[in-house]
Amino acid sequence: MSAPRSQPAGLTKWIVTLPPTLFLLAFFLVPALIVVVAGFRETGEFGGLAPIDSLAALTLDAYRFLGGDVIYLEIFARSFLVAALTTLLCIVLAYPLAWLIARSPRQRRDFLVLLVILPFASNFLVRIYAWIMLLGPVNLLYTPFAVIVGMVYAHLPFMVLPLYTNLEKHDPALLEAAQDLGANAWTRFWRVTFPLSLPGIFSGSALVFIPVLGMFAVPELLGGTGDILIGNLIKEQFLENRDWPLGSALSIMLTACVLALAGLTAWASKRGLHGTEAVS
Repeated sequence: MSAPRSQPAGLTKWIVTLPPTLFLLAFFLVPALIVVVAGFRETGEFGGLAPIDSLAALTLDAYRFLGGDVIYLEIFARSFLVAALTTLLCIVLAYPLAWLIARSPRQRRDFLVLLVILPFASNFLVRIYAWIMLLGPVNLLYTPFAVIVGMVYAHLPFMVLPLYTNLEKHDPALLEAAQDLGANAWTRFWRVTFPLSLPGIFSGSALVFIPVLGMFAVPELLGGTGDILIGNLIKEQFLENRDWPLGSALSIMLTACVLALAGLTAWASKRGLHGTEAVS
């Protein structure tokens, strides 16, 4: 009796999942494989990629070049430092805002969340050019400060929304119980609210840290020549220097770092969830 029902259900599952699967294979996996192979090829006579006629034409020259110049390591380190500082500032600024929204009357929450995501209704470059007009007259344009301000401004909503979603679900009875046991406001926050909000912090950190690593528009428009990040370097290799193997090698190394950080974030988030269960 169950076989005739399972066949339509299986067919429906294939019909629903096949288009997005084919889309990901065509526009994510295939380009990613092309970039991986390009990292092992040589630069053509006029830039781009040299013709390849056999596997013997593959080379590690791009990766040897990266390993032989310390400037690339410095750019990677600077990119990670900017991403870490941006993530930390986003946590500091977003946490009280998300807490305020979560503790607001329910009828006002949707309006406050709308205000958080309202900047997305305008073009990203227009918003960055607005910062150029703000920072230029006070001589802060083309400085590391301008880059950090632009990064935090562009990514702050991605920290607020996961934190708000997490804080909204907290049971007020836990804070009331802690207060009945004599805990002051700081102790209630540090021993109850903060551990419970760790999954939101980890999710927001991943949504901020990873895009900042590859961001090139903000450093290019707000930063000076000394503020080049890994995203700018990759863009230069593909569009200006036409050294596609080096650009591909940089992209692969950045992707490997992002995947390692995503795995570390997932592991930390899992431990945070275990801690949350312990607190609950």
